[in-house]
Amino acid sequence: MKAFGCHVVRAEEPASPTADESAVLTSIIDFIGEGDQLVVTRLEHLARSTRSVLDVIDRLEERGASLFVVEAQLSSEGAEGRALRAALEAVSAVEPAWIARRRKGAPAAEEIKALQDAGVGPVEIARRLGVSRMTVWRKLRALEAS
Repeated sequence: MKAFGCHVVRAEEPASPTADESAVLTSIIDFIGEGDQLVVTRLEHLARSTRSVLDVIDRLEERGASLFVVEAQLSSEGAEGRALRAALEAVSAVEPAWIARRRKGAPAAEEIKALQDAGVGPVEIARRLGVSRMTVWRKLRALEAS
């Protein structure tokens, strides 16, 4: 990263499957200033879903900063940035909710059971949690068996 002109370099272990956003990324965004650029090696190292990437770009822009992705040679600045945002928004619009959910981790059986106890049907539970109906049925059966 120093070879790309980065003055401050932060690295972290791979995020846990249930982490929404890393503490390192949060501190970087809190610290970053106008005219600064957040440099990441790969876009998927920034966030777990396309919507989350867009949220990070929004937060950077609020602070007057930008994003640069080394591997793809992409920047969030200028015309290239507008094209990047348009592409990410298009992907985000069609990205199924379960993709982002899967990256965060499957719902706990207790979460599914609580919704069922509240009178929510399996199909609606699956829709709310962004998982398949089979996942809901499997987790409910496992709870009944235990």
